[in-house]
Amino acid sequence: MKSSMISRLIWALPIACIAPLTWASNQTLVFCSEGNPEFLKPSLNTNTTSFDVTEQIFDKLVTFEPGGTQVIPALATRWTVSPNGLEYTFHLRRGVKWQSNALFTPRRDFNADDVLFTFERQWKRDHPFYTVTSAKHVYFNDVGMPEVLASLQKLDDHTVKFTLKQPDAPFVANMAMSWAGIESAEYARAMRQAGTPEKIDQAPLGTGPFQLLRFEKDVALTYEAFAKHWAGRAKLDRLVFDITPDAGQRWAKLQSGACHVMAYPNPADLPSMRDDPRMAVMNQTGLNVGYVAYNLLKKPFTDVRVRRALNMAINKRRILRVIYKNTAVPAINPIPPMVWSYNREVEDDVFDPVAAKKLLVEAGYPAGFSTTLWAMPVQRPYMPDAMGVAKLVQEDLAQVGVTVKIDSPDWVNYVSGMQAGEHDMGILGWTGDNGDPDNFLNTLLGCTSLKGHNVAKFCFAPYDDLVKKAKVSSELDERARLYHRAQAIFKSQAPWFTLAHTVQFKVLRAEVQGFVLSPSGRHSFDGVSLKP
Repeated sequence: MKSSMISRLIWALPIACIAPLTWASNQTLVFCSEGNPEFLKPSLNTNTTSFDVTEQIFDKLVTFEPGGTQVIPALATRWTVSPNGLEYTFHLRRGVKWQSNALFTPRRDFNADDVLFTFERQWKRDHPFYTVTSAKHVYFNDVGMPEVLASLQKLDDHTVKFTLKQPDAPFVANMAMSWAGIESAEYARAMRQAGTPEKIDQAPLGTGPFQLLRFEKDVALTYEAFAKHWAGRAKLDRLVFDITPDAGQRWAKLQSGACHVMAYPNPADLPSMRDDPRMAVMNQTGLNVGYVAYNLLKKPFTDVRVRRALNMAINKRRILRVIYKNTAVPAINPIPPMVWSYNREVEDDVFDPVAAKKLLVEAGYPAGFSTTLWAMPVQRPYMPDAMGVAKLVQEDLAQVGVTVKIDSPDWVNYVSGMQAGEHDMGILGWTGDNGDPDNFLNTLLGCTSLKGHNVAKFCFAPYDDLVKKAKVSSELDERARLYHRAQAIFKSQAPWFTLAHTVQFKVLRAEVQGFVLSPSGRHSFDGVSLKP
């Protein structure tokens, strides 16, 4: 298994780089987070935990409106699209300042060079920063940028043009996602000249509302407000991510006042949280899906009959009742019902252990088989207790002769290991980034995502052709028809056991003001303050 990059990042912010920490201000908010980030560089990250960390530091060209998926200006004040849908011209905001540290003091404002640097280091294999920290630019690849991007030009210091090889319907929405955080070309050049190019990813500097001061693995990340942020200084002076993997401990810290906001409460604790007058419980239908992925590169999961048999052998309703405590609805398709183009004619797998056993006999496994199931060690928006789910799946599959061993690698290696195909079966899920079906159907299940988010290693031409055609179509009705057909094929091929779409909950102390729920489950704090 791949070694964790975190061990190489914890020294990233030496004491010389930061100011002494003081806690005199009452505008210090502590967020009880659930885990360590994978990286401090946005384009290398693949999960919400990590993007929560980098979203505070880096701005994008465009972003999503608070609480929604409508794309609005950020580092670009406006953009235009050519009539043929192949040229996207972004007009950049002037006067945007960069953060600084003891390693680097910027001599200029944000400009087009930074945009070119950010995307070319992910795109061009001969770029001097392509392999710095990691050459695995998962999101850039999984949203299809290498296939769709023809050129990127600097027209002047405040104008850039992306030229595409073919139309790409979700292009602008993809640019609003967290992976596209803009980095400083000047900082990169300075660190390369100093012989330490990796420093730009270990001591990150952005244009965002908060600057990272310190990261201690398994302990905390500490930020301070960036006074020169182009949208105005954040209301908070300090922001701390208190890394607390256990939901019970996060709740205890929230009750004691050690934290102000907590991620991913245990569903069983929600009644007492709602009854506590010191707390506010926020909820919103989640743009998410939880699932069990079968690794289609490994036997016996290469046989669709085995996958269908296991889907019939698992009691989904019991999992929703016991683990989710009725805070979720059964997942049938790989996209949630709130996403346009959801196919309501697709029927869910029937729980039928007898039929499952017959199908295993037909597939050549009359005595069953042995396999492993990975269960994540952290809570996610779509998965309150992966180990609990794994044990129920283990019990159900034992009834049809399948012996399951449960493994639970640490979270960073869990994600990278599943992307590398080290699992047999694995519990995972997804929170949508932009509200477009492509963000689920292509990013998670397309052939171009086999080395990234497509952890089932599902590459089926009849399915892939449909999602690729939908991606380049500018007609919403046509895209919906193609996605309807793709969902039916997905269900018949059964690369996943689709499990649940959850309601997302956030619990915060009553003194927290201005916190807005995000459909993508992100935690943003630039508009948040604490009542005195």
